[in-house]
Amino acid sequence: MNSSARLLRWASGIMLMLGTGHLILLALAAWDEITGWVDLGIWAAVPLTLTDADAVPTVESLQNKVTFWGGPGSFAVPLILLGFLTWHLAGRGLALPAGIGWGIAAWCALGGVLLVPSPFFVGIIPGVLIVLAARKQDRSEAARDRQMDLA
Repeated sequence: MNSSARLLRWASGIMLMLGTGHLILLALAAWDEITGWVDLGIWAAVPLTLTDADAVPTVESLQNKVTFWGGPGSFAVPLILLGFLTWHLAGRGLALPAGIGWGIAAWCALGGVLLVPSPFFVGIIPGVLIVLAARKQDRSEAARDRQMDLA
């Protein structure tokens, strides 16, 4: 396994750990709300109720919304999917574009600043690893192209 693939595997593992850990912690913290969705039907998670503007939302409806947007509606699920994609591409010897790494790093830095204390700052690591892997792959492709030109 080359160093670019190793960097991507580490980035993938961190993203998978962050996304999965986020969902597990939410399930432990909001177990009653999640089981309530099962009892009432999945559509009860964030019900679309058209009420007048003067209506005050109940504590239960607000808690349901917070649980949904903090769990399955959060970025945890896409982060897990991106982690699996990164793992798969690393196995094929391909790197994600550096822009993806910069985006993840910027998103996690901003999230960490806005939501202190949080593990958002840990997400900067896979972003940087993706950028480094993309640069290493670009350098190795450039070196391979120079070799082909000389031959």
